[in-house]
Amino acid sequence: MRTERITIDNAYAEASIAKIKSTVGNGRALCALSGGVDSTVCAALMSRAIGQNLVCIFVDTGLMRLNEGDEVEKLFHDNFNSQFIRIHAEDRFLSKLAGITDPETKRKIIGEEFIRVFEEEAKKLGAVDFLVQGTIYPDIAESGVGQALVKSHHNVGGLPDVIDFKEIIEPLRDLYKDEVRALGTTLGMPDTLVHRQPFPGPGLAVRVIGEITKPKLDTLRHADHIFREEIARAGLSTKIWQYFAIITDTKTVGMQNNARTYGNVIALRAVHSTDATSAQVAHLPYDLLATIVERITTEVTGCTRVVYDVTPKPPATIEWE
Repeated sequence: MRTERITIDNAYAEASIAKIKSTVGNGRALCALSGGVDSTVCAALMSRAIGQNLVCIFVDTGLMRLNEGDEVEKLFHDNFNSQFIRIHAEDRFLSKLAGITDPETKRKIIGEEFIRVFEEEAKKLGAVDFLVQGTIYPDIAESGVGQALVKSHHNVGGLPDVIDFKEIIEPLRDLYKDEVRALGTTLGMPDTLVHRQPFPGPGLAVRVIGEITKPKLDTLRHADHIFREEIARAGLSTKIWQYFAIITDTKTVGMQNNARTYGNVIALRAVHSTDATSAQVAHLPYDLLATIVERITTEVTGCTRVVYDVTPKPPATIEWE
């Protein structure tokens, strides 16, 4: 595990840009863009280095939060000057994930399918030698590179053995999350991008316990939206590292409209962290939690119970899968 800190300043940024230029030369690169902090900072760095030779592809897997696909597209067009392509691939990903319940298998399926989509798009674009990913140091560490496996990140342990690219470029692979944010600021990116809440590459796939289905995703999207909306309303959105909902693979008995129900259990998670290698539980006000629970159990169809995860990292990871 890396312990020393890296100083992020203009010299570091310029050295990274020079290294990218040396690697890519006059070639073209395809950047996997999710809209999250890591891939966005990665795209900004690559754009600074190779300009119009960069093509950013956003694969809309159907595993995004409510309205997030449209938000990512607008975010890119408002802040970047490189080519942007959005691929609508919900049916493709959900069909590959149908019937799968094991978290590691899910991640590997998603990792391979991402690569296959990028390969197909690269062929349409002509000669594209390089695939760019916003992999950061915790992704590599947790995927068991040089230490014990915690979970395979889709962009590390989830990659297929054979890919149709000359090389994968990962300019952020030595950085922790806070260092990535510092690099984004150094590159002149707006705070609204640099300080976005972390969102996992596999998306909601790691927040759906058990088999991933469209109804479960829609239920989760609705509950997660309510949670994030109430956090923002309480003025806490910039004070908590990460907060999100999970749909468990458990159903429980409840009472709604004077009748017995048997519905989904939604878990809520909110944590404080600096670099994602450890995390402490955010102590949300009880009145706020009560409001969130009331809204979710009232407004989200088929949800009868809400629980709050109070486990730090370690022993838990931040995400549930």
